[in-house]
Amino acid sequence: MPVARASQVSSGERTAPRSLAPDDLYSLRVPSQVRLAPDGRLAVFALQASAARRDGYVHSIWGVPTDGSEEPRQLTVGAWHDTTPRISPDGRLLAFLSDRRTLVEPAPAEEKAGTPRKREDVVQVYVLPLDRPGEARRITDLPRGVTGFEWAPDGKRLAVLSPSAGATRDEDRRRRGLDEPTANGMPTSDYRYVDRLSFVFNGRGFVYDSRPQLWVVDLDSGAARRLTNVDWAVDMPAWSPDGTRIAYCTNERPDADFDPRSHVFVVDVESGRRTRITDAGRADFTAPTWLPDGRTIACLGHRYPAHAGSRYDVWLFAADGTDSGRDGGRNLSARHDLMPATSMNSDITPGEAARLVASADGSWLTFPAPRDGSYELWRIATDDGRLERLTEGREYISGFDQIEVDGHTRLAYIRSAPTELPDVWVQSVGETPSRLSRLNEQALQDVELVEPVERSYEVEGRRIQGWLIDAAESSGFRRPGPLVVEIHGGPQTQYGWSPVLEFQILAGTGMSVFYCNPRGSTGYGESFADANFRDWGDGPTRDVLAGVDALVAEGIADGRRLGVTGGSYGGYLTNWIIGHDHRFAAAFTARSVSDMTSLMLTGDLAGIDPKMFVGADPWEEPEFYRDASPITYIASCTTPLLIQHAEEDLRCPIGQAEELFAVLRAHRRPVRFMRVPSENHELTRGGAPFRRAENLIQGRDWFRHYLVHGKRRLPPLPHDRAGK
Repeated sequence: MPVARASQVSSGERTAPRSLAPDDLYSLRVPSQVRLAPDGRLAVFALQASAARRDGYVHSIWGVPTDGSEEPRQLTVGAWHDTTPRISPDGRLLAFLSDRRTLVEPAPAEEKAGTPRKREDVVQVYVLPLDRPGEARRITDLPRGVTGFEWAPDGKRLAVLSPSAGATRDEDRRRRGLDEPTANGMPTSDYRYVDRLSFVFNGRGFVYDSRPQLWVVDLDSGAARRLTNVDWAVDMPAWSPDGTRIAYCTNERPDADFDPRSHVFVVDVESGRRTRITDAGRADFTAPTWLPDGRTIACLGHRYPAHAGSRYDVWLFAADGTDSGRDGGRNLSARHDLMPATSMNSDITPGEAARLVASADGSWLTFPAPRDGSYELWRIATDDGRLERLTEGREYISGFDQIEVDGHTRLAYIRSAPTELPDVWVQSVGETPSRLSRLNEQALQDVELVEPVERSYEVEGRRIQGWLIDAAESSGFRRPGPLVVEIHGGPQTQYGWSPVLEFQILAGTGMSVFYCNPRGSTGYGESFADANFRDWGDGPTRDVLAGVDALVAEGIADGRRLGVTGGSYGGYLTNWIIGHDHRFAAAFTARSVSDMTSLMLTGDLAGIDPKMFVGADPWEEPEFYRDASPITYIASCTTPLLIQHAEEDLRCPIGQAEELFAVLRAHRRPVRFMRVPSENHELTRGGAPFRRAENLIQGRDWFRHYLVHGKRRLPPLPHDRAGK
């Protein structure tokens, strides 16, 4: 059984290796957002750690020399959240976003005591000198805060994203039509009135009244000038090489809430004149990047050739807007069937926004994309579209940056693997990569992680890639033994060679784990990703169960001790399977879907064209929606089911779980409903540390109760719980 070797303790003696435990989550440090200095000698990154009370996180900015001569060192205090590091073009300043304002500045007179973190203006841009000692200095003072920024090429200005309507508090309130608080303290109306869809977003709540716009801020004076005033959010600003224009993404279609897509525009910084770069049709283009000639913009996008399974390709467009017609642009990667801008599942490595980086001479564009379960760096030639793979391994590269140094391309990236948590690496193209950090070596020095073994097979002419993590030997596992089947969300996402804490914790408790990428998953080309169109249930079920059948037939898994679990779409398929198949001894459905009609008409999916997923609106084909909903069949379920759902989930609202629970309880089925307060759809990846740990504990104990101990009745309720 392949395992990762346990580390040595400082005394030189080897500790007895142990399996990963839920509480280990509190000790883990997670890097992201790596960026290189212009000379390539320094890499900076944001680092997340659990807060002292384990009820949240703190983020700080760290730096590490790319020659490996020093260990990473902390550059900012990170009392709360310092994120988004960006080094100035001359390499002298580090800019970053921070919410430290209420810690270092006096509160405004109108602020009520005890409510400093509710201020809209808390998150601003700060700069810290890198070439000399000094304190961080706040640059922006926008009344509704800052959500993102990028340096201008001259290093004297910033492109800033902010939902502020005015540059000052008074101007912002006036433009929004807000009255000053009344002297007698009487409350004003808190009713919300919406007349557009897409008014909420998971993890953020209401967004219709806080859509970021593009501003330019002067570094020295802090003077801010707004460049856009559109109905939709503006995102991903990118300066032209000469600093006169900024490319960005937004949606300016009439009734854009019916079809929330992304299109590329360019705005002239001096005049404010805007130019459309990509067409206004049924298309989605994002991540604009200028080529050095200033005449061409590269981006990722498609025109929905294959519904929700459509592949993002690398495109080139003229920066003057002459390619903005319906058939405009040049698709560089069409012939490669690669899938950049897709996500990889991990409950510890955060996914980062897709990006392109151009070489200094404009001849290559670098980007990350998956292949055969790995997520690698690639580059594509801008002249003829030839493709080169820059990294190769059983790994997940979740974020990167690139700089030209003495004629050589230097890459810095965040890399993780099934038995390696994320760290910062550096590599020159064509050379061996070097590891710059070992952020969790001490926290996991006595932990033994189990390496997955690939198990690929064929179903109906399609190759299905899967993996098996054997139960840890220390758990007393013997073959055939208990097996938990894990199903990913999406459905257009994927599993791969990435770390998943939940898998390791289950394996450490005596249960093997099987996971795979059924039809509809990304990373295997456009036709594979589109293969579950109008088929969310039956086809993917066959793909998953074929892998389970093989494990049982080979004597690896005990057919009487099988469990199944998944989150989001994985919860949908879990619900579907246990409503149609009775082989599983236990199931755990998380943030799941039970009713397709209410899924498409509530939460932040309302307004995203259901035809993209199933080809029709609910009122057009109500019988199809009924037949495609797990709730239709769940009364047939006899499998003990634990339902987990976060109460603030706006992706799959909690009504999905309430419907599921109501039907099962009405039929006296063995079911338990685990409601999680103050969390959203991202509970398992970004929830408060103590709630993430609790979720890992309850999932582990639920399956251990039924699969390891062979119990049939519901397990006892946890001792520590709300509502006692």
